Amino acid sequence: MKKILVVEDNPFNLDFLFELLTMNGFNVDGAKEGNEAIQKANKEIYDLILMDIALPGIDGVGAMKIIKMIPLYNSIPIVAMTAFALRGDREMYLKAGFDAYISKPINFPDLMKIIAKFRGSGV
Repeated sequence: MKKILVVEDNPFNLDFLFELLTMNGFNVDGAKEGNEAIQKANKEIYDLILMDIALPGIDGVGAMKIIKMIPLYNSIPIVAMTAFALRGDREMYLKAGFDAYISKPINFPDLMKIIAKFRGSGV
């Protein structure tokens, strides 16, 4: 079973993604803030990270950059999940270093397409 870390400070969104991903055969772990995500990435190896942008403490962009500095995470995909969905936001987050982008509210079929895109990298 493949491991996904969902970083989301909204408990409803975290539970929603946890349930849907678990029902689809993934082993899911959660973090409610950027610092917690960094700590978990230092202790566990995940095949994919779904990262909210607006997080308490270190935001999703900062957390992603720190996690990408961990040698084992150079090639692990990190997907930006955000309600910031204005024109140019997707490109901005991809340029910042995210491997993919999905806007909120999450469309689960779209999320599964993104996950399928990264299956070759272990997801």
